[in-house]
Amino acid sequence: MDVGFGEALLIVGGLLTVAAALSGVMRGTVLSISVLSVGLGIALALTDVVTIDVSDEGVFELAELALILTLISDGLVVERELLAMHWGPPARALVVAMPITLGLIGLGAAGLFPDLSWAEAFLLAAVLTPTDPVVTSTVVTAQRVPAVVRHTLNLESGLNDGLALPFVLFFLALATPGSDAGTEAAELAGEAAFGAFVGIVLGLAAGRLHRLVPGGITSRYEGIYALGVGLVAFGVADVTFGNGLIAAFVCGITLGISEHDITERFVDFAENVSAIFQVLTFFVFGAIIVATGYDASVWALVAFVSFALLVARPLAVLVSFAGTRLPRPQRLFIAWFGPKGVASMLFALLVLDEAVTNGSLVFDVAAFTIVASIIVHGLSDTVGARWIERRMQEREESGEAGEVPGRLLG
Repeated sequence: MDVGFGEALLIVGGLLTVAAALSGVMRGTVLSISVLSVGLGIALALTDVVTIDVSDEGVFELAELALILTLISDGLVVERELLAMHWGPPARALVVAMPITLGLIGLGAAGLFPDLSWAEAFLLAAVLTPTDPVVTSTVVTAQRVPAVVRHTLNLESGLNDGLALPFVLFFLALATPGSDAGTEAAELAGEAAFGAFVGIVLGLAAGRLHRLVPGGITSRYEGIYALGVGLVAFGVADVTFGNGLIAAFVCGITLGISEHDITERFVDFAENVSAIFQVLTFFVFGAIIVATGYDASVWALVAFVSFALLVARPLAVLVSFAGTRLPRPQRLFIAWFGPKGVASMLFALLVLDEAVTNGSLVFDVAAFTIVASIIVHGLSDTVGARWIERRMQEREESGEAGEVPGRLLG
């Protein structure tokens, strides 16, 4: 049956309350608000308590709004991270490992799912390329994990959402029937360039305005100010001829550079707002998994998920870090922790909104990969943190070289 407004608030409110109440218990375990939300969505859809119409425009708009908030937040913290000591490993992860991961997953998808065209196979790869260490918060906050590792995973996840977006849009255009590769590429480049221009202009203007407003903006509203500017950037680009998502991401970066105080005060506000929308989106995501079903080979799905999580990401990272002085335990740790999360889920929902021939199959495969990643990476984060702490201590006791400053690792 369809859920009314009151029932919807009951579900969302109950989930938020339970997640908050159990947050201390869930820390360091596979349980998280994302797992609870997806699980509840699947359970209620299987029991016919809720029914999600995948063609409903509201589903796409919810996903897009959650993605916009994620991109703004990511952009705002990029500049602060870029000024940190360790920039070599994140640069390698983004510039080298990310394209290799996309290529490997695309080839794997094409080989395991013959119904997918090459454009659809690489669209699936682009959807699954971004990482999301929020899923494994224990890793990126645990002091036992070396700073260079935590920084690499943080910065990689903050940037690769925005960097993966053009690839998703490009392959999405190619996978749409009747599209012309040259024309689509030119249009996408133009929209991306204008979106970036809008983001830069509004970000700089907002940073200057923030300093010129008489009396200033109270700290209570600075997070709202930053969020509002990012939404304006998306809107301006979207109603003209630019790409709104890229505009929002670039605006966040520019605003963070021009006004550092906003970046600092935005963190808590962004996390709270994002948590609410993640609950809603993950819940809908779980229900859609049931609604779309899965008719392809189960063995092919198992093989693909295993390949994407156990081979593609680790191999790409290890190749990209070859020749660096980063200790082997740190390279292995970074190679393993490439969880798929919010961005991949939102990109997958974008595919359902377009006229892609095998869009449902792309979504289903991506969905099961994301769920598997949330579980296996969530189960291994605490164990992994303890493992790397032990290995680094063994290296120190044996007299091997310790952690090398990131500026020397490029």
